Amino acid sequence: MTDKYKIHDNNSAYFITMTAVGWVDVFTRKNHKMCVVDSLKYCQKHKGLELYAWCLMPSHLHAIVGASEGYVLSDILRDFKKHTSKQIIKQIQEEPESRREWILPLLQKYCAHLKRNQQFKLWQDGNHAEVIFSNKFFDQKLDYIHQNPVEDMIVSVPEDYLFSSARNYTELPYLIDIIKETQSWVTV
Repeated sequence: MTDKYKIHDNNSAYFITMTAVGWVDVFTRKNHKMCVVDSLKYCQKHKGLELYAWCLMPSHLHAIVGASEGYVLSDILRDFKKHTSKQIIKQIQEEPESRREWILPLLQKYCAHLKRNQQFKLWQDGNHAEVIFSNKFFDQKLDYIHQNPVEDMIVSVPEDYLFSSARNYTELPYLIDIIKETQSWVTV
């Protein structure tokens, strides 16, 4: 496996993409989306997650993230994925869910090759992390993140999408606090 998209520098911010296995549209129900939102908030408050931008799409999560001093970003993201996976599987199993009959066997299928004893797999391995190396790269990724629901024709303008930091950047009510201070993203 290549090291190209791995987190190597804990002092840097990264553009990440976390994807559901098989690009399954898991995050279409309010309870599943709110699980992701609540977990991001928890990681901010208790695990040192620095969140600069985010957008939850039906099958993936884009974000620009970092770790506060004393925390390890890859550990934060690992714990986030582990928790959200368990919670969303539990929601699918226990709450009303019309997709239960096909989605659970699909999420089981992605465990067949694993050596550890695991019944379901929600997230693909890795985070497709790209270091934020300049202000221009940050701006490009920020625009990409916020345009994602527009490109997918979910909304016509980014700030209309509730599950995105585009609302933070346009001073509209939002779901998650983010860090908006001007940063110098130039890495040495």
